[in-house]
Amino acid sequence: MTTALRPLSTGELLDRTFSLYRTHFVLFVAIFALPHLAVLAFQCVALAFQTPGASLSRLFTTLAWSWGAILLSMVASAASQAATVIAVSNVHLDRPASVTDSFSKIKNQIAGVIGLSLAVGILVGLGFIFLIVPGILLVMMWSLAIPIKVLENKGVGDSMTRSSELTKGNRSRIFVIWLLFVVLSIGVSLLLRWPIEIAAGVHSIFALQRVAAEWQVASLVATFVSECLVGPLATIAFSLVYYDERVRKEAFDLQLMMSTLDAPALQSAPA
Repeated sequence: MTTALRPLSTGELLDRTFSLYRTHFVLFVAIFALPHLAVLAFQCVALAFQTPGASLSRLFTTLAWSWGAILLSMVASAASQAATVIAVSNVHLDRPASVTDSFSKIKNQIAGVIGLSLAVGILVGLGFIFLIVPGILLVMMWSLAIPIKVLENKGVGDSMTRSSELTKGNRSRIFVIWLLFVVLSIGVSLLLRWPIEIAAGVHSIFALQRVAAEWQVASLVATFVSECLVGPLATIAFSLVYYDERVRKEAFDLQLMMSTLDAPALQSAPA
């Protein structure tokens, strides 16, 4: 059993997150890259089918491609997050992990993860609309919902309820982790996008929509790279928080140790 399976401080959790990411960089980036490559390809095809002008037919075509990209992005995000949770779980518990195995174990989970993400997103969005603080509290409460959905195979409501229970008493450090990765994500995205905007002679991502298709493709590629580099980190972190909360509140480390000790005895027992 890995020595990291014990209560961890916020600093230790972040250190473990970056350590796993660095040690298994190819694994985690590949898990995020494969589904998002389909999104990137779809977006590039959409650009190729754009026609100049401001006609009503062009507007409907643009809307259709945009909705297609949104739906495909939802599937890619759900698949990459769920597969990353499986990979983190295997690596953290000293089990073999691979890209193929991670995706094979979540093929029946994608629809559920999409439904969970939509439910959380809508409720959190409503929280932010009415007041900022409730929205932030909901984010922290449901930060472990996806790891719970994937690893415990619970329904949408049960995953949200269990996440609220597991995070109780430790939401301040979840806020710190969220804040760190939001800042990191924005920083990497800007760092990759700024050179493209400068080279294209524009000053915002919205202005890129009106320049040559080559610059728009470059912007899409920059977004893809940013997602693949930073995307796994938050999922790794909250998968580790899930195990840490279970160790603290449910003695999961002892449960795992007992199941490991019992396994050889069960295998050697007479039929």
